[in-house]
Amino acid sequence: MSSDLFKYNDEREAASAAKVRALEALLIEKGVIGSDSVDAVLDHFEKIAGPFNGARIVARAWVDPAFKQRLIDDTPTAIAELQLPVGMEGAEGEHMAAVANGPGVHNLIICTLCSCYPWPVLGLPPYWYKDPVFRARGVREPRAVLREFGVPIGEDIEVKVWDSSAQIRWFVVPERPANTDGFSEEQLAALVTPEAMMGVALVASPTAA
Repeated sequence: MSSDLFKYNDEREAASAAKVRALEALLIEKGVIGSDSVDAVLDHFEKIAGPFNGARIVARAWVDPAFKQRLIDDTPTAIAELQLPVGMEGAEGEHMAAVANGPGVHNLIICTLCSCYPWPVLGLPPYWYKDPVFRARGVREPRAVLREFGVPIGEDIEVKVWDSSAQIRWFVVPERPANTDGFSEEQLAALVTPEAMMGVALVASPTAA
């Protein structure tokens, strides 16, 4: 489950929704889009491209070390093995690359220029990912940013910051949590959050409160 740190208050959500509805109505009125265009896009991100794909990839990497290595070495080719929905290479999915957390290293994904993000495996980027303050501080003081997200990183752990761009879009394979021995891939995938695949959260143990 995602932390409340990743949520915005209802007023902001309502204001954003109102702006979207007004823009949609104007574009339909001008003939720029059809009345069903937005529904088609929403359907795509609910059923085809989203963090459920990334969770499947991470779960496979947790149970199959050879796949995990292939994923790190050649991410698109490894992803293709899973027969995920058509379109994984489109809509911001070009040139995806994975990095793995492990003993002694923690990875953080940002985009210093804008909001480049691997939509097919993580879904649409959250508000805060696009925020100039997050983008700047993620580079300058990643440990402080991670602490604010509830992920204290010891000085003995190396923090690597990866800058996504139009040329390469990164995502993280987080560490497998404790108390998951014997879990199926489906059960493991249910534990994975988009935030964990961005490096701003850890995957919680299923016994954690």
